Amino acid sequence: MSRIAKLSRATSESKIELELNLDGSGQSEIETGVPFFDHMLTAFSKHSLIDLKVKSVGDIEIDVHHTVEDTAIVLGQAIKQALGDKAGIARYGDATVPLDEALARAVVDVSGRPFLVHSGEPQGFEFHLIGGHFTGSMVRHVFEAIAYNAGLTLHVTVLAGRDAHHIAEAEFKALARAMRKAVELDVRVSGVPSTKGSL
Repeated sequence: MSRIAKLSRATSESKIELELNLDGSGQSEIETGVPFFDHMLTAFSKHSLIDLKVKSVGDIEIDVHHTVEDTAIVLGQAIKQALGDKAGIARYGDATVPLDEALARAVVDVSGRPFLVHSGEPQGFEFHLIGGHFTGSMVRHVFEAIAYNAGLTLHVTVLAGRDAHHIAEAEFKALARAMRKAVELDVRVSGVPSTKGSL
């Protein structure tokens, strides 16, 4: 069973081309024009073992918001497409990841019911410029776009942290590790892992 997807999205604000393989080895080629976001997507790929190729071009001279959010939308759509009917997946995944003083937890349910609970970032985090371009507020935007377009129930909690770079990276890595578990094929699962018969 091939669990790959190749999608594109073009608007007046951005053009996104994205490919992924859920059964990869964490290889990535990321180019969004937003260096810190490239760093986060590379980490996401590495720790989820999802192979990921992203080429995004957008109006970053105005703000990185459109490019980052649109890329995350397409990533969510690609995850949903690659999962297909979700037969045989583990469905649930969780991970708690440290990065120096920062600690983040992510819990994923490939439920088909989009929902995000995101908490614990320190006051003022959303205003912090990470890498000179990426505002802390974009972390939540990315998680929202992925969850709502992939059909995930996603809980992300920052448990500790001071440095904005460390906090954001711990969050992305926790999501990656949780996704790795949730989308993994489980040989003991027959069909769709739901009493309803569909996800």
